[in-house]
Amino acid sequence: MTAAPDGVADRITGLVGALRAHGLGIGTGETVDAGLALEAVGFDDRERMREALAATLLHGEAQRRVFDRVFDLYFPLGEGRPQEPGPRPGEDPAADPAAELARLRDRLAVALAAGDGAALNLLAGEAVGALGGYGASPGSDGWSSYRTLSRLRPETLLARVRAMLREGGAGSEPEFTDRLTDDGIRRRIEDFRERVRTEARRRVAERQGRDRVARRAVAATPDRVDFLLAGRAQLDELRRTVRPLARLLATRLAARRRRAARGEIDLRRTLRRSLSTGGVPVRPVLRRRRPGRPELVLLCDVSGSVAGFAQFTMLLVRALHDQFSRVRVFAFVNRVDEVTHLVARGGADPAGLGERILAEATLTGWHGQSDYGTALGEFAERYADALGPRTVVFVLGDARTNHSDPNPAALKRVADRARRVYWLNPEQPALWSTGDSVAHAYAELVDMRPCRNARQLAELIGRLLPV
Repeated sequence: MTAAPDGVADRITGLVGALRAHGLGIGTGETVDAGLALEAVGFDDRERMREALAATLLHGEAQRRVFDRVFDLYFPLGEGRPQEPGPRPGEDPAADPAAELARLRDRLAVALAAGDGAALNLLAGEAVGALGGYGASPGSDGWSSYRTLSRLRPETLLARVRAMLREGGAGSEPEFTDRLTDDGIRRRIEDFRERVRTEARRRVAERQGRDRVARRAVAATPDRVDFLLAGRAQLDELRRTVRPLARLLATRLAARRRRAARGEIDLRRTLRRSLSTGGVPVRPVLRRRRPGRPELVLLCDVSGSVAGFAQFTMLLVRALHDQFSRVRVFAFVNRVDEVTHLVARGGADPAGLGERILAEATLTGWHGQSDYGTALGEFAERYADALGPRTVVFVLGDARTNHSDPNPAALKRVADRARRVYWLNPEQPALWSTGDSVAHAYAELVDMRPCRNARQLAELIGRLLPV
């Protein structure tokens, strides 16, 4: 077995620190286990090292993507390669950049057809060195995977690779087999694109430091993605986390409910009982609480960039419906409509929930812009029966009124009728009351909290809901 490389302990602690910065809960014991696991599997096989560290440090499959990218920085595949690239196209007067690029694409097509991982790793390094560099001096050079891939265009090699595979096979193949072959080639091309991204991050890390790149250049886990910045793919990934997150929240709420059911100390009865023990309250008497579950109302802005935040919250609350005596969901843009029945059907097709709400509910009047004042007024007037002394209301939105009347009196009527009203705002507090936002005006009437990602949402729901 190969001896441990120099600085491996520092790399493990750096890896753990970067993963913690991305929200992964890793303790000291798990860090020690990771070191022992590396000692057990050895340092010859990088992939075995990766799996050993993943097995000891991770708590779920959702954390794997972040782990893999951070691992590639602290245990890079290209270690030992020269840090400085060879001449880039155009820098060597004797070289023809177009011809060099064509030769690189030819070699890439051959490696893709053969599925040769070692050759693909080598080509990824050459491609980034030759095509991805920018800047004029060694101290200011950077490396861009986007620049590399946009010039190399590996996705255009699919037909050439397919032809190579046909030549090496049994000749003509059925159309169905061709589709399977194309899917396999696309997976190999995407795998090569990821190798290029990893190589570019490795080179940047050599110049800027692993710790800095690991914290800033690696995408966050789905539960830490900003709702307002999440794209379609990230929102789809978030929706897949709804049920596991709901199970975790249900466990927390049930534990809180059990603790609360014990009640507070009944001082009078405790003192009376203590007379039999010389005035020492050995056995406190507790006031038994009647178990009860709160009623929950969601009032959600489903317009613009806050729609993804609202839809995810609807699905999460729907998955938690057993924790409440009643759940009602209302959506609005500039008019309000109840969408409880649509959310109930949302589990079958969570990605289409937003489209169904906009298509089947009456949410807009003569214009399509969000109008909090009108929507709050209509909710307070039409749906007053949804509010009561056991009702907790969550308002979801950025409080941007498009310069219309904010109608704070309507929000006050809602707050007066409900047990508690919490406003979850997906914008960072520094942006509240800027432009057309009236967040601080509403925050004077109800408890407004920033809620920018799924992790914050889960913490707020688990902490704010009464038991």
